[in-house]
Amino acid sequence: MSRLLLSGARIVCPYTSIDSTGDVLIEDGRVAAVCIGKSLDVDQAESVDCKGLVLSPAFVDVHVHLREPGEEHKETIASGASAALAGGFTTICAMPNTNPAIDNSRLVRWVIDRANGTGIRVLPIGAITIARQGKVPVDYEAMVKAGAVAFSDDGSPVMNSRMMRLALLYSRTLGVPISSHCEDTELSAKGCMHDGAVSARLGLPGIPASAEEAMIYRDLSLAAETGGHIHIAHVSTSGGVEAIRHAKKIGVRVTAEATPHHFTFTDEWVAGWRDSSTDRCLSISAYDTNAKVNPPLRSREHVEAVIDGLVDGTIDAIATDHAPHSVLEKDCPFEEAAFGISGLETALPLSLELVRTGRISMMKMVSLLTISPAKAFGIDHWGIEEGRDANLVLFDPNLKWTVTPSALLSKGKNTPLIGRQVMGRVLMTISGNKRYVREELKAKWKQH
Repeated sequence: MSRLLLSGARIVCPYTSIDSTGDVLIEDGRVAAVCIGKSLDVDQAESVDCKGLVLSPAFVDVHVHLREPGEEHKETIASGASAALAGGFTTICAMPNTNPAIDNSRLVRWVIDRANGTGIRVLPIGAITIARQGKVPVDYEAMVKAGAVAFSDDGSPVMNSRMMRLALLYSRTLGVPISSHCEDTELSAKGCMHDGAVSARLGLPGIPASAEEAMIYRDLSLAAETGGHIHIAHVSTSGGVEAIRHAKKIGVRVTAEATPHHFTFTDEWVAGWRDSSTDRCLSISAYDTNAKVNPPLRSREHVEAVIDGLVDGTIDAIATDHAPHSVLEKDCPFEEAAFGISGLETALPLSLELVRTGRISMMKMVSLLTISPAKAFGIDHWGIEEGRDANLVLFDPNLKWTVTPSALLSKGKNTPLIGRQVMGRVLMTISGNKRYVREELKAKWKQH
């Protein structure tokens, strides 16, 4: 990349509080000029007509499952990075529930080295306990020195309260968050979807909201006592949102994330195709395993509470919990299917739903995908500023497209959106000297 002029875009940058039309010049992978309200006159540069498009800092995802090492049939670091770029993300945090688990400094360095050349930053999250078994703590200090940005046993809750307390004490000392998968497995038992009217109608064992909320209460209490930084992953219940809201008011060091599927889909999606105007299922003959996720898709009241948490700042960030699986792990009876939704490439259109319905502004949405998750995890990230490395995403908020397996770069095609039309798509992601460009943008490309 030499010189690239992005002209006439709506620039939305929470770092500089800019929301205005302007031009941005990229030169040798850096932002050379930002011009608001008028055009830049540039010779000998490629240019893109960005009228009607939004230009923002590239997105940050603090919750991604890359599956490597050990489950490369589901995803690899390389394929996950490609999906991230296609979704507008240039920084992703890789969860440690791999095989073997990322539970030592050697594997932390291995993930970082493996990501070299992908065009994005892959920041490892280390396991809280050896092999994620909840029994023996890892060497937290050595793993932070190796590059771990947080710790989590995600996919397996830390049931041992003493172990979680120890992790939070290290969190206070080392200055990194503990990302908690909040689930009381005694309460969730063999449940496979939200415990409510839909699960009763479908005859499927349910996971009550209390299974998540009980652990959120515990972790908030431990964080208050230790002074450690607890990060509540994939918040999905009204009680959980309210508990976090109260904890923030009394000064507990807590941050939280919500996934696009938890603030967009309800448990009705488990039943198959839905009426988009009412969110009611049209048939209960198809038990959609692509809608099976942990924590489960909840009822409408919980979804509304999660949205309220995003609106008022109780929930700090949007994170995808990208969880790719192979076809065989989803093409089976619902109770036997793996939990997880592939989400990197559909996060933008689902998040834009909140903007279109007037729940949040475009600036707020971009903040939830950029500056807020970066701050929550203490990750170096920056806006659209002269002299900075180009770390940008250009998207069309009104472009409609159909989600198909072939349209997704991730190996994981497991999303309940397959076959459905969504609105909003990333057209280009720039990460330094690397850029991902979608075919639809090439018609707007000019050479001067």
